[in-house]
Amino acid sequence: MRKIGQISSFLIPVIAFVALVVFMAGCERQKKAKEEEENKAITLRAEELWNTGNLTIADEIYATDFVNHDPNAPDVRDLESFKGFIVMVRTGLPDFHVTIEDMVTEGDKVASRWTARGTHQGEFLGIPPTGKQATWTGITIYRFAGGKIVEAWWIKDVMGLLQQLGVIPPPGQAEK
Repeated sequence: MRKIGQISSFLIPVIAFVALVVFMAGCERQKKAKEEEENKAITLRAEELWNTGNLTIADEIYATDFVNHDPNAPDVRDLESFKGFIVMVRTGLPDFHVTIEDMVTEGDKVASRWTARGTHQGEFLGIPPTGKQATWTGITIYRFAGGKIVEAWWIKDVMGLLQQLGVIPPPGQAEK
């Protein structure tokens, strides 16, 4: 009987420790899932920013030290130049509308696959208005810290957009 008592006095703390570890792991998973859902909600606010042009949303969801990575807009690196880029897009395409088709979250990142549409009614990328409608797609990966977007990486079909606007001829139709 004495051995059973010794085993019990050893097992009870071990079982309690294991239960505590399992509980803490569950709490950590819940915290991570909550942060991922919050980041997805902020990504939807970025969609709203683009669709409305309301720059106060940018100040709410982007960090002041935000860094933008866009090979098609290499001069758009920080929050102020990013807001200027949004104004330029919405000036050239006043009916600009983006729709997020898919979102995938992992840790501090959200990837969104989107479709954008607009009618070229004002100067856009230095191109005079053509009156043409265009639809193009892209993917953006956002990184979050402290409940704000701190970095964004973009890939988008600018070639297809420029072809639809008539600035670049479609493949096989180049001037000879």
